Amino acid sequence: MSDRRIGFAALRERPYADVLIIGGGINGLATFRDLALQGVDVALVERADFVSGASAASSHMIHGGIRYLENGEFRLVHEAVTERNALLRTAPHFVRPLQTTIPIYSTFSGILSAPLRFLRHGAGRPRERGAILIKIGLVIYDSFSRGGGRVPRHAFHGRRRSLAQLPQLNPAVRYTATYWDASLHDPERLAIDLLADGLAAGAGEARAANYTAAVGADGEKVVLRDAESGEEVEFTASVVVNASGPWTDVTNLALGDPTAYMGGTKGSHIVLDNPALLAATGGRELFFEATDGRIVLIYPLKGRVLVGTTDLEHDMADPIVCTEAEVDYFFALVNQVLPAVEIDRSEIVYRFSGVRPLPGHGDLAPGFVSRDYRIEAELLAGTNGPTVLSLVGGKWTTFRASAEHLADRVLDLLARPRRRTTKGLAIGGGRGFPATERARRQWIDAHDSGIGSARTATLLDRYGTVAADVIAGLDAEDRPLETVPGYSTGELRHLARTEGVVHLDDILQRRTSLAFTGRVSHASATEIAEAIAPVMRWDAASVAIETGRALAKVHAADPSWSAVDAR
Repeated sequence: MSDRRIGFAALRERPYADVLIIGGGINGLATFRDLALQGVDVALVERADFVSGASAASSHMIHGGIRYLENGEFRLVHEAVTERNALLRTAPHFVRPLQTTIPIYSTFSGILSAPLRFLRHGAGRPRERGAILIKIGLVIYDSFSRGGGRVPRHAFHGRRRSLAQLPQLNPAVRYTATYWDASLHDPERLAIDLLADGLAAGAGEARAANYTAAVGADGEKVVLRDAESGEEVEFTASVVVNASGPWTDVTNLALGDPTAYMGGTKGSHIVLDNPALLAATGGRELFFEATDGRIVLIYPLKGRVLVGTTDLEHDMADPIVCTEAEVDYFFALVNQVLPAVEIDRSEIVYRFSGVRPLPGHGDLAPGFVSRDYRIEAELLAGTNGPTVLSLVGGKWTTFRASAEHLADRVLDLLARPRRRTTKGLAIGGGRGFPATERARRQWIDAHDSGIGSARTATLLDRYGTVAADVIAGLDAEDRPLETVPGYSTGELRHLARTEGVVHLDDILQRRTSLAFTGRVSHASATEIAEAIAPVMRWDAASVAIETGRALAKVHAADPSWSAVDAR
């Protein structure tokens, strides 16, 4: 057995725990960390790679959800703003203030329909929101940040000042509203930090295995299968937490308990390498509503521009892809807001698409479905065995709060007290992250270790203070990649050795931002596969197989791509 399957081996050697979490997305990993911090014997399984499902398709934002106010979801907005403010402190290496501007083309639009949607909990025909309605929403939104707010309050500007600040805006704009939320620069790396925190807190008892699926139930036990070898083990737990997101009903069916909790909608994004579009954003996110009620964002990130998102009904049996129709939709919206900026399909460097873990919603329009969450409880396969707690809903911004609620339910079932809170607890590389330029320089000087201050600074920005472990893990053969010189061979070998990497695409899509920024080619994928081959125990044939698989995974959301394009 290779070292990369050590997670499954730990489950096989001790096939029991107080708690088994099914699902290694952001909510499952956050719950894993919380329970490990309470001293609970907890195990987690994920059928693919960690944070590779719905959590990998986020808009890279930590936000309060201003538009949820119109649906009357004040509790959710308050919680989300509180969690946003906290994450700016606990995860400053990945979560940073984001200036956001809303272009507004009318004064009164939506002011009559909004109260009706509020009273009917989102029902009704979508209408564009005008300046008065947006102003009311932002005043309420700002009020939730009082007493601990971490971002400035909103500002309103008329056409002249709006166009002076953002000259490429559609000249038909009448106002702009600018407020602050937060960007999430590397969602997958933040999730990996949570996993590492949980494993460290568990002191050998907490275990996590990727590429391990819950495929059935045998009496009071859950049957787990290693996706790589096909080996199965029967696992016993006092409580099972189903945190498999949009696949929650699928997981419950496999466990012998059919449910109909979920009704997720598909959201797609494209990433563009277009310097003119990047400059037109003025370094801020443009956030607005399409005429069909969908929320749209044009968001500068990592030298690229992220454009999203759609909100479409989706059957979980169908492929999750960003269709050509969705690309046309995005291009039309960019043209609507920034008509002088030319964009082209050839500038798309990455597409990604996922299904939101939303509750079933009947005839309610997807854009108005609640983003709140709840916890449902059942008994495993109708037995007198473990309770299955299913998380229905949940979003990136509120992952700590939803994990706390899940952990508290688990602790009640186990009749155990909470030892400590996760409120205010720094995450991974956010611990000791330098808050000032002077402290930053001091950290870099203290951790240079002969690799140079520029390289040390890059690793600090990439991993937070966990960069110290990366630097210590660089081997004697470390050298910059020829195809992607911003990364080095020793750095990638360290990730492969310490972060549960099983396949090359785990590195390209989730341990680095190479896929997101469009820096994955046949040449770079091959070079990276060869660099980590000694750790992964791959021979030349395995390198070729992994390269082909990785390219297909990176382009999985692009129906126009074929393997022929890779060369």
